[in-house]
Amino acid sequence: MITTGIVVLVALLALSCLLWLAKSQASTTKALENPTEHIRAVDVEAFRNLIDPDEEEFLRTNLPPVEFRRIQRERLRAAVEYVSCAARNAAILVRVADAGRRSPDPATAEAAEKLVDNAVRLRLYALHAIPRLYLGMILPGSRISPARIAESYEQMTRQVVLLGCLQYPTRGVSAAL
Repeated sequence: MITTGIVVLVALLALSCLLWLAKSQASTTKALENPTEHIRAVDVEAFRNLIDPDEEEFLRTNLPPVEFRRIQRERLRAAVEYVSCAARNAAILVRVADAGRRSPDPATAEAAEKLVDNAVRLRLYALHAIPRLYLGMILPGSRISPARIAESYEQMTRQVVLLGCLQYPTRGVSAAL
């Protein structure tokens, strides 16, 4: 009986992942028409503050336990939003960079390839970070620090700038998007 329950649970999780991927694919296809309208700003410093262990420890020592758990859940919900937004942006940028990968200019093709690698890596980090953040909401005392998301997002942003400069040297970065 337990084995059947586990198999059903795994099947439901796999189905939900497939539905999430299909929805994500459909939204990124629509975003390719005008990517600048669909890319949302991510405040990396605010995200870092939300996941900072020192900030969490400060709140833990200065707030009553009930208040700390409530605040920590709100902070982790906000962190999930940041990670989700960064993952959506990465999906859009993968599609945008695909065009650059076919460029006859080797520098542009290389920059586009690096952007794709960084964007895919960010999406994988997000896939691991979001469940951990939800786990942190359930168990507010657990140590969860998806800091790699922030570094990966900043690296991806630098790659977008480089690709924009290589593809559109006279028009600037916004032309790449």
